[in-house]
Amino acid sequence: MVRPPDALTRLARRPTDPRLTAHLGLWLAGAFTVCLVTGLISHAIQHPPGWWRWPSRPVNLYRLTQGLHVATGLACFPLLTAKVWSVYPKLFAWPPVRGVAHALERGTVALLSAAALFELVTGLLNIAYWYSLMPFGFVGAHYWTAWLLAGAVLLHVAAKLPVLRTPAPSPSARRSRRAVLGLVGTAAGVITVATAGQTVRPLRRLSLLAPRLPGVGPQGVPVNKTAAAAGVTAVDGGYRLVVTGPGGRHALSLADLEAMPQHTVSLPIACVEGWSADAEWTGVRVADLLRLVGAAGLAVTVESLQRDGGYRTSTVDARLAQDPLTLLALRLHGEPLHPDHGYPCRLIAPDRPGVLQTKWVGALTVMSP
Repeated sequence: MVRPPDALTRLARRPTDPRLTAHLGLWLAGAFTVCLVTGLISHAIQHPPGWWRWPSRPVNLYRLTQGLHVATGLACFPLLTAKVWSVYPKLFAWPPVRGVAHALERGTVALLSAAALFELVTGLLNIAYWYSLMPFGFVGAHYWTAWLLAGAVLLHVAAKLPVLRTPAPSPSARRSRRAVLGLVGTAAGVITVATAGQTVRPLRRLSLLAPRLPGVGPQGVPVNKTAAAAGVTAVDGGYRLVVTGPGGRHALSLADLEAMPQHTVSLPIACVEGWSADAEWTGVRVADLLRLVGAAGLAVTVESLQRDGGYRTSTVDARLAQDPLTLLALRLHGEPLHPDHGYPCRLIAPDRPGVLQTKWVGALTVMSP
């Protein structure tokens, strides 16, 4: 039998506490479950299957679910670190594989660890807008790996639950376990407080790690993509909003839009990166525009003036298009839209991700019933 290197032998001798590892695993499984459910909600809103219906009330529901998704994902970093720390001596056990069953167990743990690390790192890169570090499509990779991780977590928890019923080796071991759990819980809490201010305004001054803060940005509202980044550098007096439907085609100038009945709504802008901000929007109801082309009760495609991008267009279903809170907004907090907020007009609708609140709107096209 091959003798293990002395360094591996020393690492493998560090005592471990199976109950500590099991508790950390349960915490991590709970956090991953929250992330999975809230992440699936966000994915279904952005890429809706035919049966999906997301409610438009309460208007703060999406900002809650997505804020929870991002906050819980960030809290998983200390949980996963502690989980790996609690079991790392086993990684150096010798021989590395002691049979088919042992190889299968180690392979499953490796898959679980790789999927968890991939989800957390890509999620962090996404909220920080470091897409250059991801040579693949974030949405698809993050979505399908989440399902892989969910299955791996379920199998791992089922295998380790009996460990929680084993007695602790000694009072000192129990104290040590409580100290580690307290430290990990504190670290997760600090990370949450240090980022939650991007959607929970009272925590704003404490949120040193938040990539966006409510109230910071043009007209007091944050932005993700600026007009310059979208390639919308100037909108001249020849601007026309083209509304097309079964009753004809209308090309409306900005003055035409301002002459229509104006409505003011208070709706949050809530983004998939976890930040959100309250805002007051004024503009024309989408339902009023659809009535101009005989399209009341139909869904509509909203097209931006930006040159390209995965969210250059968005779809508003018939129910939401008729909602009195769904506007083509011309003003924010009583002022004409800043170019970075979508001047001359943008879509704003209740309980909808920011990526679907299309900016720099150039056309509304009614979809066939």
